[in-house]
Amino acid sequence: MRTNSPFTRFWHSRPVRGSRALASPRLWYRYVTAARRGLPNFIIAGAQKAGTTSLFGYLRNHPQCAASLTKEVHYYDKNFARGGAWYRMHFPLAAPNSRPPNRGTPICFEASPYYMFEPRVPQRIRRTLPEVKLIFLLRNPVTRAYSHYQHSVRRRRETLSFEDAIAAEPARLAGEHERLLADATHQSPAHQQFSYLARGIYVDQLQRWLGEFPRTQTLILQSEQLFRQPADAFRRVLEFLGLDAWTPTEFGNLYSGRYKSAMAPETRERLSRYFAPHNRRLFELLGTEYEWE
Repeated sequence: MRTNSPFTRFWHSRPVRGSRALASPRLWYRYVTAARRGLPNFIIAGAQKAGTTSLFGYLRNHPQCAASLTKEVHYYDKNFARGGAWYRMHFPLAAPNSRPPNRGTPICFEASPYYMFEPRVPQRIRRTLPEVKLIFLLRNPVTRAYSHYQHSVRRRRETLSFEDAIAAEPARLAGEHERLLADATHQSPAHQQFSYLARGIYVDQLQRWLGEFPRTQTLILQSEQLFRQPADAFRRVLEFLGLDAWTPTEFGNLYSGRYKSAMAPETRERLSRYFAPHNRRLFELLGTEYEWE
């Protein structure tokens, strides 16, 4: 077999976990037909634990939308070295690329919440998808941090208590942001998994994105609105994307996780004080205020 054959490139691209999946005829077909596949017209870029799974679930059933093969493709953060063909294989054939939706022609999308926080992603997306639309969901950073922690515990990535984990966060993340920017190949599990508080400083992340994309290509939603008034929030999303009005069979917080215990009141109060100045900067940037404690 030629060393640079399409199958060899496919094999080393490792499109999904597991050696058995590499031999899947369906994935092989997707890979060799990648040039005929589209790229996303919009991306749900974050934040993690802020309702991205629910919004992805609503949109994937819209008759004018075509979701990626998996929700979190992670191309622009963890899989960028695998190349454009690997990315395209996640989307349907003959899909339009960054064009307004036409009647009967679905538009492609994906949702990778780490995109919002990973510092290399905005520039990477701007270089390859300059006209893509971006959706950001912002949840109260205090409750987001605890949800993130509980997620890590369920995945057996975290063994510390919540209080010890947020105390250890500065040491765990020390220098990782800078290393990611300095080295295009650097991967940082700590930056992704243990950024409980850092991910909640939304203003710094949004400023990075708005430095690459015009505000007209971004939609910033408060997660609590999606949770409490999903029909209204979803209508805003459809208007932003230029899609026809449509209502899912039912709204709900899809795949919400259970907590073994509630956050200690004193910890919640301390984190509210910690995030207060960052939230103030965020509200000034957005020109609106959210009902966060």
